[in-house]
Amino acid sequence: MTEQRPNILFIMSDDHASHAMSCYGSRINTTPNLDRIANEGVRFNNCFCTNAICTPSRAAILTGTYNHINEVTTLDTHMDNTLPTFVKELNASGYQTGMFGKWHLGTGAAHEPTGFDDWAVLPGQGLYHNPTFIFKGDDGSEPQVVKGYVTDIITDLSLEFLEKRDKERPFFMMTHHKAPHRHWEPDEKHAHMYLNEDVPEPETLYDDYSNRASAAEAATMRMGVHMTPLDTKTEIPRDMPEMELRKWAYQRYIKDYLRVVASIDDNVGRILDYLDAEGLTENTIVVYTSDQGFFLGDHGWYDKRFMYEESLKMPYIMRYPAKIEAGTQCDDMILNVDFAPTYLELAGLNAPDHYQGNSFKPLLEGETPSDWQTSMYYRYWMHKAHHNVYAHYGVRTMRYKLIYYYADALGQTGAIDESYEPEWELFDLETDPFEMNNVVDHPDYADIVLELKAELHRLQADLQDERYPLDKD
Repeated sequence: MTEQRPNILFIMSDDHASHAMSCYGSRINTTPNLDRIANEGVRFNNCFCTNAICTPSRAAILTGTYNHINEVTTLDTHMDNTLPTFVKELNASGYQTGMFGKWHLGTGAAHEPTGFDDWAVLPGQGLYHNPTFIFKGDDGSEPQVVKGYVTDIITDLSLEFLEKRDKERPFFMMTHHKAPHRHWEPDEKHAHMYLNEDVPEPETLYDDYSNRASAAEAATMRMGVHMTPLDTKTEIPRDMPEMELRKWAYQRYIKDYLRVVASIDDNVGRILDYLDAEGLTENTIVVYTSDQGFFLGDHGWYDKRFMYEESLKMPYIMRYPAKIEAGTQCDDMILNVDFAPTYLELAGLNAPDHYQGNSFKPLLEGETPSDWQTSMYYRYWMHKAHHNVYAHYGVRTMRYKLIYYYADALGQTGAIDESYEPEWELFDLETDPFEMNNVVDHPDYADIVLELKAELHRLQADLQDERYPLDKD
């Protein structure tokens, strides 16, 4: 008898940091339905994105390739929808496929979803309240305003797809939430949360950016200072001293952020309950992740983009009762380019040769291959645009992180054509987990710097990326 192929439900939010999930030990909120996935499956503690920004990360997930290969390097380089994706492979093999929610890979005939039997997506970032969706139509896509709250609507569309599915065939569905993307607009159901309490502050809220490369101080994503009244839902007291302003803005920001996360958690619960009621739980893979991490006041910031941990690290929890032991944790390193080959292997298919990621199916079975990756390559291309973050690349190992701010647009669409003197940063994550002290010039780390530069350049060569001309061995 042929083994039944699993259903796959891929739920992804936008900008949901793992340290805002109680299954990751969050100090600031609880996420009981997300915890159901982790408690009944596996929690990956070292899942990283290869470019911490929405559009490039989504392209890496779909194509199994890095952004210099799929050419989706910035928010302004939209994905060519003729590119091969793992969804197209699944669909061609008999899976019924659906996509509902935030697409953010471009609109129009050249960029709308392909490989999906049905889809409805937000144009661009989309709205929290009464959003417009673009629906797949028989004669082309059709925009339509849908009344209600966006997180509820995306879940409604997902459940409708499941209700109408062919029950004789496996399904793959992407449920992509807009939340908790800026400007963090909660619905009425959750607006009362945190009204009479203060949310604990992060350890690095009052970071002064000393002992770091100049890129940290140059970034324009500081709490209060670089926010707008849309972020705080009230006028900002600009005359307040900066550290006091950060304290003031943090509470207003983080409470709305957690309120929209609570709506995600509730709606994930709706889908999990549906799977239980329909008898689908045992043979359905459920994934919850985000397109990257996010600064929740860490380093005094909101947003992402940097290779620092809060931005680089993605939450990744996965439940598959038929194959994954409940309550598992995995410390092995996985990347967003690894998702595509993993899902194909779990569906009984071979990954195409051009994929640059690796299937982590063995990790789900409790086995770590002897040659499994212990280092990863990161590159942020969108120089200075959106929060003045300098272009950089780097390598992260299980203990160290080496970052090179080459600070040059290199002609990238969406980047700003101003260049600065390159700088290096090195962090020892064992002794400095909050990345407050750049030790690249410390004599005790001289050999480590040489080893990490060699590893960085090895990864670039293996992945067919070009180093910056001034980055010499």
